[in-house]
Amino acid sequence: MRIITVAGPPSSGKTSVIVSFVKEMAAQGLKVSVIKFDCLSSSDGEVYAKHGIPLETGLAGNLCPDHFFVNNIGKGIEWARQQGTDLLITESAGLCNRCAPHMKGLPAVCVIDALSGLNTPKKTGPMLRFADLVVVTKGDIVSQAEREVFAYRVKQAAPKAQIISVNGLTGQGVLEMKTLLNDMDGGSPEDDLALRFSMPTALCSYCLGEKRVGKDYQIGITREMSFNEK
Repeated sequence: MRIITVAGPPSSGKTSVIVSFVKEMAAQGLKVSVIKFDCLSSSDGEVYAKHGIPLETGLAGNLCPDHFFVNNIGKGIEWARQQGTDLLITESAGLCNRCAPHMKGLPAVCVIDALSGLNTPKKTGPMLRFADLVVVTKGDIVSQAEREVFAYRVKQAAPKAQIISVNGLTGQGVLEMKTLLNDMDGGSPEDDLALRFSMPTALCSYCLGEKRVGKDYQIGITREMSFNEK
């Protein structure tokens, strides 16, 4: 069984890209399963069910989505094996743009929306910077000049990644995505898994339920800004 991690900002088109990609892989006779990690809610189950794709959804709730992912990926792999899965895809929404769900030895994909703004790539963080393949969506809606500038900004943020454009609705570009991912080494979870980048670090009074605001109520790991005084 191979595993591919897919991450990206909310509403960037991850699910549409994954569904189109799964169709291509299923045409090869492979059984593909998906685990979706989200925060408060998800309605994508209907989309996956419509296409007959096995899906499990995990909602982090008030936990950090990254930590929730790491806590549950092991059990997710076992679930996929029980399903007789040939390819497992994990989908993570980068809710804070700090998320880092990519793992060493497993192909990593970041889906990013060309409509999100030219400065978005440098704000997206580890899920883009440590990706092997960056899939740019909604490029058909912007001008050629905007597409080129956006691709340049993505390359600046993720210089080692391959960059392609995919239309999740029509499937255009998915064949190239399949070829690139098939050519990548790794993907088997047989060895011990390790993250490509560290998780967000925070253990403070607010993590434990504190609601009062003020320095007197802050304990644990905190970070203060420096303000210029007149």
